[in-house]
Amino acid sequence: DSEMLAEIAEQTAATARRFNLEPRIAMISFSNFGSTQHQEAEKVRDAVRILKKRRPDLIVEGEMQADLAVEPEISQQDYPWSEVQGDANVLVFANLDAANAAYKLLWRLGGAEVIGPILQGIAKPVHVLQRGVDVNDIVNMATIAVLDAQELEKQKG
Repeated sequence: DSEMLAEIAEQTAATARRFNLEPRIAMISFSNFGSTQHQEAEKVRDAVRILKKRRPDLIVEGEMQADLAVEPEISQQDYPWSEVQGDANVLVFANLDAANAAYKLLWRLGGAEVIGPILQGIAKPVHVLQRGVDVNDIVNMATIAVLDAQELEKQKG
């Protein structure tokens, strides 16, 4: 639901900051800023409203299509008022199916270096390696595991 999407975006923004990235969040949908009246698009629009109210310090826009989130030319031409101008570095999808499909396509077809999945919102860290990973993927996930362990120690002490 919208509340859960807002929570996911907020937690992912915190994860981005752990990697020294200032989060620029795009809430992904098949609709751009109300261009389609559909309950799935409305769910994403509501999540944006919730997050902007809860965390006005975050840059978050949506609902928007994925190409709008990452392609500056489209953003500047069609939505010059948007805070995200094709430079999103955090993409939050409306459901797990869409998110997983995009993640796998970027990894396998797009050649993107992927780190993760990074599971969030649970009491203790969990680390997952995907099928077919290489040594760099294992090193990246081991590094995250070390950072998580250090964070837990700080919280204890």
